[in-house]
Amino acid sequence: MKKQVLAFMVAVMVLSAGAAFAAPEGEPVKIGYLATLTGDGSTWGQHERDAAQLAIKELNDAGGVLGRPLELICYDVRGRQEDAIQAARRLVHEDKVVAIGGTNYSGLNIATASVVNPGKVPQIGTAATNPAVTVDPKTGEVRPFSFRISYTDPYQGKVMADYFVNRLGVKKAAIIKDVGSDYSEGLTEFFNARFEELGGELTGEWGFRSGDVDFRAQLTEMKASGAEAVALPLLYKEMALIMKQAAELDWKPLYIGGDGFSPNMLEIAGDAMEGSYWVYSMDLNNPQLILLLSRFEKEYGRPATEPSNVANAYDLIVWVAEAIKKAGSDDPVAIKDAMENIKNLRLVHFNLTVDKATHNPLNKPAAMMIWKDRKFQFLEMWAPQDNF
Repeated sequence: MKKQVLAFMVAVMVLSAGAAFAAPEGEPVKIGYLATLTGDGSTWGQHERDAAQLAIKELNDAGGVLGRPLELICYDVRGRQEDAIQAARRLVHEDKVVAIGGTNYSGLNIATASVVNPGKVPQIGTAATNPAVTVDPKTGEVRPFSFRISYTDPYQGKVMADYFVNRLGVKKAAIIKDVGSDYSEGLTEFFNARFEELGGELTGEWGFRSGDVDFRAQLTEMKASGAEAVALPLLYKEMALIMKQAAELDWKPLYIGGDGFSPNMLEIAGDAMEGSYWVYSMDLNNPQLILLLSRFEKEYGRPATEPSNVANAYDLIVWVAEAIKKAGSDDPVAIKDAMENIKNLRLVHFNLTVDKATHNPLNKPAAMMIWKDRKFQFLEMWAPQDNF
């Protein structure tokens, strides 16, 4: 294992140096990217854009693909479905990209499926975890040009519930969701099913609408329900506000959340976050990830505070580049075919094999994190016995 890691790191350093490779020539191969660069979630989108651009730079330094340079075209979707659809149309029909990376929002990728699938351009979601991103819930069939590099909500929700019961011994829990959010609704459904399957008592399910900032009414009822723990299938701003306001109500339950968290929560929640648990998509102690984050900091002059977004965006560009090489063509349909036939591709944060039936990664592991001493710390890799 150590030899494999060393070999990977040496390969990356050679790739970055680029001295032994001929400069790519000719028309660039265009890859699109959809990211939330402004508004809520901009910290994720900015990290993804920059990581994707870093991958493009390093691949070009190593000779490009098919002897041609890669070019990244990124649009700000502002976390809005209408902006994502418009940007996807532009990438497919005007920019003529061969593939699209992003977004990290399930709802946005479900919306852009109506563009990329008839347009026959593959799109890879990063943290877009709702099953409907890649599989049409009406037909049960895979969306032919929709992919993801993350695990799914069924798996993530199951891990949250499983860790509560089997590792932390939680018996009574409440859950609060963002009504209308594909991500939040999906995670809630699968957490609830698994928690009750394991014998846990769900004391209630509370909701709010996106944009709400006062959760004291819900928290007062949740506290009165006798819940010893709270599941947070939400995004970081709302989770931070909930933990802060619960502490102000003199209530400190045990928290567990999905991958919508961010270190930026500290600015809002402060010490109310201490001791909270989180499902993450990768091991932060992974030497390959550490090396990537070091290159990111060197390139942009700032540390990467969203490691998973960096790794996902970087790795999906590598995935696309590998598919282009295997296809031997810049035709999006040929690239799509190559993408779904990828097996055991060595990426920064895991080895990728694509499930052709779902366009999901096969057996992508989940990492459990704890917020301790004002930072996220890796605890262990966790997979329920009946992994799915």
